[in-house]
Amino acid sequence: MAVSISIANVGTYGFTVLAARILGPHQYGAVAALMATVLVTSVLPLGLQATGARRVSAEPEHRAEIEREVLRVGWLSALGLGVLLLVASPALERLLRLDSLAPAMLVAATSVPLTLMGAQSGVLQGERRWAPLSLIYLALGIPRLVIGVAFIAWHPTQTFAMLGIAIAAVCPAVVGWLALRHRPRPAEAAPAEADRQHPTADILRETAHNSQALLAFFALSNADIIVARHTLDSHQAGIYASGLILTKAMLFLPQFVVVVAFPDMSTAESRRPALLRSLGLVAVLGVLGIAGVLLLPRLALAFVGGSAYSQVSGQLWLFAVLGTVLSMLQLLVYAVLARSGRRPVLFVWLAFSLLIVGGLQATTVTWLLWTVLTVDSLLLLALLLTDVLRPRQLAPAADDLPRPTPAA
Repeated sequence: MAVSISIANVGTYGFTVLAARILGPHQYGAVAALMATVLVTSVLPLGLQATGARRVSAEPEHRAEIEREVLRVGWLSALGLGVLLLVASPALERLLRLDSLAPAMLVAATSVPLTLMGAQSGVLQGERRWAPLSLIYLALGIPRLVIGVAFIAWHPTQTFAMLGIAIAAVCPAVVGWLALRHRPRPAEAAPAEADRQHPTADILRETAHNSQALLAFFALSNADIIVARHTLDSHQAGIYASGLILTKAMLFLPQFVVVVAFPDMSTAESRRPALLRSLGLVAVLGVLGIAGVLLLPRLALAFVGGSAYSQVSGQLWLFAVLGTVLSMLQLLVYAVLARSGRRPVLFVWLAFSLLIVGGLQATTVTWLLWTVLTVDSLLLLALLLTDVLRPRQLAPAADDLPRPTPAA
């Protein structure tokens, strides 16, 4: 999983670098904005993946029923999101000042297989089938690099860039379909909606909650660059953005830990040990990364842009610390989703609000960096106190109780 996710991230990064070089500033600016739109819509497939993985791992005795319902919700969500984005494509064209309507329509086309892939990945993750899940991640990153770059080399335009991305997005969905095409059927006929242990509406509600929780984390982890564009001059904002390259690398480095640990965090008996082990591993990886930045400052500077960004060299270790804090926050957010928690997600939205208010007061890169690091660290402490360090209880907390279903 670690290797496949790393290769997928390298593939996405490679496509970004080559697209910027081939397309030029005008065309690439639009493509970057379109890819950011695709990233925002990815909270739905990630929410689906978390829902499917939690339900399959927590109730393996109902695996066949859960898988059928999760895939059903995957199709419904994919088609619904695709239609919604298609209707919104004229507004997206005007908002992003695109050359034509076609690139915006291709965002809608891209969202359909990616959302379906989220449901498929959740089933495979819940079953702990790491080999096919690894292939899905590889199929997510490598085709985007190969097909996407081939299309923009053929015609360096916004439309062909998004066409390549849309075609590449089909690949992981096909891999997921191949991995799940021979699933065992339930022995009995499909029950009526009212008799299902995992009705479609229930899965949709959980998916909606998981998606907004992940949206909260995405908003928190990306708000600072927007704040920087508003509070700092263009040069300082660029310096801050270069440091965030290292932050994002530290954030995505332990992503495989979240994927592998999530099924264990979904079961009551193994949740706490899995979470503690995972937090420890993420912390160790973070310390190694921070030490590497301190010991090899020139290499770290080259990684974030080279000598043109030398002003940030003395603060790169702080950006590495920020990335480590964010990676631990990501793990804790998924731990909340693994137990169907609700209240801790409010802390994330509160931290997002504090970051915006505090960040808008900053006038220097250092001031903004310390503001963001302080807010994220306080959130980390709050989640640790409420989710990890709280005393064990004889009965589950109200936040952990299962939601009532129509059958109940």
